[in-house]
Amino acid sequence: MEEQANVLRVARPLAASRPFRFYTSLVLQESTGLRASTLSALAKLLRSVPESSVYHHTHHFLLQHHYLTPEPTNDFAYWVTEVLGETPLGERLAGIDTMDYVSLHSLREALAETIERYLAHTPTARLKFVSEGQEFFFLKSVHVIMPIPHAASTLAEFCEALRRVSVRSLYFHIFDARLRLGRATNDFAIWVAEQLGLEALGARMSRLDPYAYSLETLRATLLSMLNEYLGHPDAEPRSV
Repeated sequence: MEEQANVLRVARPLAASRPFRFYTSLVLQESTGLRASTLSALAKLLRSVPESSVYHHTHHFLLQHHYLTPEPTNDFAYWVTEVLGETPLGERLAGIDTMDYVSLHSLREALAETIERYLAHTPTARLKFVSEGQEFFFLKSVHVIMPIPHAASTLAEFCEALRRVSVRSLYFHIFDARLRLGRATNDFAIWVAEQLGLEALGARMSRLDPYAYSLETLRATLLSMLNEYLGHPDAEPRSV
């Protein structure tokens, strides 16, 4: 019965009324002009900088080091540990799971509260400061979003397009989507569930923790899911 169902999926593919349009984004870096030389200043500025700055310091490494897994730590944890020398706090900041937050506001709160709690229980940490040039410089990300010549109306077409798009497109639809939509999911899972009516497959795609993979491994994992559904579990993904 399962084999027959797979044959029917291929013979009569579901077609979406609204095709999936792939986009990519160019991420530019800008300075906010703000800097912190102490933990107190870091926590205070964290609550006031633009959300694009919080995004930059927790996500920019995903594209710059997309071939690494697990991903490098966020900038706040790195500075606190390597520059300020507060290793216990650095470990706590590094341990904040970005997947637990569906908005930059909630992620900002978690980071700031972690620092403030540490300061409340470690008074000596308030006395530490870094010299000029070693401060935490707040940067922000500016996104330029562009369409690319890939679209899909069926799951098979989507699978083929996913093989070909760049890692920047993959990043945009997976990582940017969660924070853009304010939902614990991504553009791919939403389209598969809502436009193709494949809710179970969409839910399975949503449950993936993208931060646990390199971008190419994430692409391969998604393709494996799609090929399994299409009845081609042995198909080899072709990365770009």
